[in-house]
Amino acid sequence: MTNNNNPIDVFLAQPRGFCAGVDRAIAIVEEALRIHGAPVYVRHEIVHNKRVISMLEDKGAIFVEEVEDIPDGAITIFSAHGISSKVENDAIARSLPVIDATCPLVSKVHAEGRKHTENGCEVILIGHKGHPEVEGTMGRINGTVYLVSNVTDAKTIMVENPNKLAYVTQTTLSVDDTRDIILELERRFPKITGPNVKDICYATQNRQSAVRELTQHVDLLIVLGASNSSNSNRLKEIGVELGVPSYLIDEADQMEPSWLNGVSKIGITAGASAPEELVEELIENLRAIREINLKTFGDTIEDVIFKLPKELTELSSQTQKIL
Repeated sequence: MTNNNNPIDVFLAQPRGFCAGVDRAIAIVEEALRIHGAPVYVRHEIVHNKRVISMLEDKGAIFVEEVEDIPDGAITIFSAHGISSKVENDAIARSLPVIDATCPLVSKVHAEGRKHTENGCEVILIGHKGHPEVEGTMGRINGTVYLVSNVTDAKTIMVENPNKLAYVTQTTLSVDDTRDIILELERRFPKITGPNVKDICYATQNRQSAVRELTQHVDLLIVLGASNSSNSNRLKEIGVELGVPSYLIDEADQMEPSWLNGVSKIGITAGASAPEELVEELIENLRAIREINLKTFGDTIEDVIFKLPKELTELSSQTQKIL
């Protein structure tokens, strides 16, 4: 039995936390506030994290559920998850000045889906029902779109033309998440076509791969992320599937000291919408309970950067010239 007074080895998964799409979305709101001043209005949470939302609210961002909640003429920002054509058209009808913070990888899925329907195919979207990205994607593709969330759906779904069929996937699902679903779809519909593996979200795959390796070396996994974050929940689920006690927490103070009983090695990771300050706070809370040895686990370096939309970069350049 592990002595509860002995130091604990704490392994920080690499990579973890913010991805390029989240960095870009937050930067869009901050830059819009800098250029236009407060308030700016954001439809839905810009990303799924309470700390991030609170920080942006303090700076002057106002988060609303629908376009109709935005005052006439107000700067309007769409979240990183993407929006349907109807939402976009509602904003256009009201002549709202819109800045689109949709993750470029999500926009790529939208484009692929539209291309398939333009070529006469029906589209299967592999994703989680009710997720904002899924709702946006289904509302972006003109034509027939079927939602498949699991292998059971793949086994039972009925399509009109099996010979003209394609699939796309929610970006926060990894190759591992979709493998069995795709295999079943390919078994039932041999002529189905889909995206190249390289088109999946790099951040989702990297974070899941890191956790799969990390769980081989720890007694406990703690994931920092929001309960409504698809990718954060999946990181916790991977730990559970691999037989490691795993917890998903929004804030560092949600950690229970009892989780450390009998534990000598802890793994920590963070979902793609969770700021690094949450990890730092958790480390400090651990130090208050036990002596820890802090280590980094994994060597994958992410250097992806997504550019800000031209609506902001052009205005930013003009502002700098005036100054």
